[in-house]
Parts: sequence; C-alpha cells; structure tokens
Amino acid sequence: MAKGAQKLQIIPLGGLGEIGKNMTVIRVDDEILVIDSGLMFPEEDMLGIDLVIPDISYLIENRDKIKAIVLTHGHEDHIGALPYVLKQINVPVYGTRLTLGILEGRLRENGVDSSNLHSVMQGDIINVGCFSVGFIRVNHSIPDAVALSIKTPVGMIVHTGDFKFDYTPIDGKMTDFRRLSDLGNRGVLVMMADSTNAEREGHTPSERTVGAAFDKAFHGARGRIIVATFSSNVQRIQQVIDTAVRYKRHVAVLGRSMVNVVNISLELGYINAPEGTLIDIDEINNYRMDQIVVVTTGSQGEPMSALTRMAMSDHRKIGIVPGDTVIISATPIPGNEKLVSKTIDNLMRLGAEVVYGRDKGIHVSGHASREELKLMHNLVRPKFFIPVHGEYHHLVQHAKLARDLGMPKDRVFICENGQVLEFTRDKGGVVDRVQAGMVMVDGLGVGDVGNIVLRDRRQLSQDGILIVVVTMDKASNRVVAGPDIVSRGFVYVRESEALMDEARARVEQALDRCEAENVKEWAAIKANVRDALGRYLFEKTRRRPMILPIIMEI
Repeated sequence: MAKGAQKLQIIPLGGLGEIGKNMTVIRVDDEILVIDSGLMFPEEDMLGIDLVIPDISYLIENRDKIKAIVLTHGHEDHIGALPYVLKQINVPVYGTRLTLGILEGRLRENGVDSSNLHSVMQGDIINVGCFSVGFIRVNHSIPDAVALSIKTPVGMIVHTGDFKFDYTPIDGKMTDFRRLSDLGNRGVLVMMADSTNAEREGHTPSERTVGAAFDKAFHGARGRIIVATFSSNVQRIQQVIDTAVRYKRHVAVLGRSMVNVVNISLELGYINAPEGTLIDIDEINNYRMDQIVVVTTGSQGEPMSALTRMAMSDHRKIGIVPGDTVIISATPIPGNEKLVSKTIDNLMRLGAEVVYGRDKGIHVSGHASREELKLMHNLVRPKFFIPVHGEYHHLVQHAKLARDLGMPKDRVFICENGQVLEFTRDKGGVVDRVQAGMVMVDGLGVGDVGNIVLRDRRQLSQDGILIVVVTMDKASNRVVAGPDIVSRGFVYVRESEALMDEARARVEQALDRCEAENVKEWAAIKANVRDALGRYLFEKTRRRPMILPIIMEI
C-alpha cells in the first residue's frame, strides 16, 4: 500500500459503555499496538463468576501483527486481564515501574512468564513498529500513571488514561502540562479521554485533602483504627501511614492484595514508613488498642474480603470490638451499594464507630471532573475526539462537553466495543465491526461459562431443581423401578408430601403414555416427563424449577 493511502484504525475491545476491562487496539496497515488489558468485576446476575475479561478473538486472529501492549497504570481494570491474555499472545509489554511491579505479582500468581515486561519512565518515548509511544506523567489514584502520545504515519493520537489534575499531589509530581500543550501545538489527530466523572461539575479535590480528614478521624479515635481502601491506592495508604506516625500508632496490613501491593510499593520506594511503624498483623496483640492502625481490603463490601469477614465475626486474625473506629476510605462502585451498606450495618452492630460517606472527606476520586476535562481538551485541541472509559451516559455527557467547547458534531464519536473507527488525516468514521464482548472467568475456567450456563444458574437460584430418577428395561421399554424424585431448592419435601406424590403420579402417567405410543428414544421420554411435570408444578406453585430426568437402564 502506498504511504499516502495508509489508514489509521482505532478498535475498542473494552471500556466503552461499562466501567472496567479497558482495552483498545491501534492499527496501521499490518501493525497493531494494544493499549491496556483490564478486567471487570462481575455484575449481580453473573452468578458464581469471579472476573470478566475482554474477548480477544480479534487479537488472536491477528497475533502476528501485534507489536506491543502499552499500559497506562496499575489498576485491575487496566492490567487485570494480562495473566489470561499473555498465555495466548506473547508480545512485549511496556509500563512504568509500579505498574509492572504490580503486574509481575499477578503474573507470578497465575504461573505466567514475566520476562517480556519492559520498564519505562514517565517522559520516555519508545519506538514500536511504526508507532512512536510517549509516556506522559498524569495524576491518578495510583502513582506512575501516564497518558500516552502515539505517533503514527497518519497522525498523532493522545490517550489520556485515567487522570485528574491534582495541583498538590502527595508525591509532588504534577501532570506534565507542558508536554500535553506541546502536543496540542504540533497537532493531534485523535484524542481518547477518560469519561468516568464527565457528569460531575467542578474540579475533583486533591488527594491531599484526604489527609486532613484522616487527621480528624484519628484525633477522635480512642481505640483501634481500621482503614479500608483499595489495595492499589498507594498514596492513600501513604497518608494513613503518615497520620499513624503523627499519632504514634503502628500500622498492620491485612488482605492478600493489600499486602502484595504494599510490599511492592515499599520495595520500589513508592511507600515510605519510618522503621518500626509497619508491623505484622500477628503482632497487634502486643500493643494497646490505641497504638494500632490496620489497613485492609474490603471497602466495596466484597464477600470474601478482610473487612467483610471482620464485620461477620468470621476473620481468624482480627475481630471487631466496641471502641474500634472503622474508616471506609472509598465510595461504592455502582452496584456495590447494598454490599457496602450491609457491611457498615454489621460493623455498627458489633459496636464500631464507622466513618464513611462523601461528606466526611475520607475519599476523593482519581478521575477528572468537568472543569478538568475542559482543560485537557483545551490543552490537546484534537481534530477528532472519542470519549472512553465509562458507561454510555458518561460517554454521551463527555461528547456533549466536547461539542460545547466548539468541536463539530461530526468529529465526535460515541462508540461501542468492537466498532472499527478509521481515520485519514482529514476524516474519520465507523467502517466495520469486529468480535468483542466479555469472557467470564469462573475458577480455573476461562470462557467456559456463557449465557446459557448463567441462565441455568439463575433458574437454579430462583426456583431450584427436581431430579427424576427412573430405571427402565431397555429391551421391553418398561419401568422397572421408580420414579424417584429428589428436590433441592424447590420445596421442603417433608412439608409438601401431597405435592410430591402427585408429581410422582404425573411422571408415571407420562411414562405410561410413552409406553402406549411405543416411544423408545430416551431423549423423547425425558422430554415428555419434563413437560408433564413442569406443567403440573407451574399450575400448583407458579414456579419453574429445573427438571432433570435421569433414566437408568438395565
């Protein structure tokens, strides 16, 4: 293809119309660059599912064209799918030191080789195939976050990653405004920007404001203090440590992911603590209650997290006692509100003082609000704009903001996962669609649970199951024993004997009909039993349990 005819394609495989599993493909001719590879936590109706990752069928089909994966930061919704992706696609992965430190731990847990990870610094520029990728320092709720400048033969792309503009960051490292402005001056073809807080007016407060709220909560606490936050919120953990030092308290870390991230951050120098401040969780009983701070996971009410188990009096190392102060330094992710509320109730029942809620100032977002989004647009001044990282209503509001700033409507693209956007230097639009969606992870199974299995699980959870066991003589097609009916999750059999006796009679009638009509196929006999029993049970109970006929032959 002649150089002048080159076209740039941008293909989101995740992160649009949803919170999580962020992944975007940049393609020029036969060269592909992948931005991020995140996971999403399951929704309420995804029964038994542990994680959700992007469908990477498109990448597997084009694996020989992929030059690299570049990462914006170390949150699970941006790196969490890599243990699964790298098992199928062996390509170089570029990210900053903390991002790769956290990722390396995840890969080790999953038995995935980490020899192809390449560390970069904020401010670096690397060449990968036809792409020149710059890593631009931005502020977020984890250190070492970057925006990306991606120079292609067609034009410059800017991907903001997750960001906010914090003028008083904890580590003193502000967003690289000069680099963003320089890019804007040189000309940016396409910008993709974080839309999470596109509906929130004003500015997102500085992370430093949380320190003052911690100071107030610590000052009022007379007993032990337990702080729950995201394990990846390294700067929040640093502020807990700093406040604990001021109040002469020791800090213990609880929760597997929290321990891993803290250890990595200490090793790489992203968390600093005076000697003797950090103690093992097993040592907390060696100190008075008013000398202890515990930093733990569970700010989202996750059922197996440390804080939730404490609230249920089910944690083997630590129990809540009257006088404890529990600080929940996070706001619930949409869908987690009930879980968090239940955890708070249980903590209060055990006598804890619980500090929670946005009005207490103990949490601030890591995402830009509308005024910061306006500033990003005015710095970068792209020709085309794609809002990313958010549910559909977030994308719509961010697109509207761009149009309010003067961007023509036909240059703003509200997209869906799988759509192929194609750009030349002068125009752009959706030209195709590739396979995209979600792959569900359940235990060690990746993608072996789909909509049909979830439908069965929902039916089982709502109406239970009836197993009908019949022994038949294959030669004569006569019933030798049974039918026996086993009920689980449908009715309590001892209190529903009449219902079960009649159910058994309906099964017998169905079997008699099959014999009279000379039906010999096991599948047909099972279908007749299922239909007859299902109709009867719905008439009597208005429930539709799963009916599983089992025919044993002799």
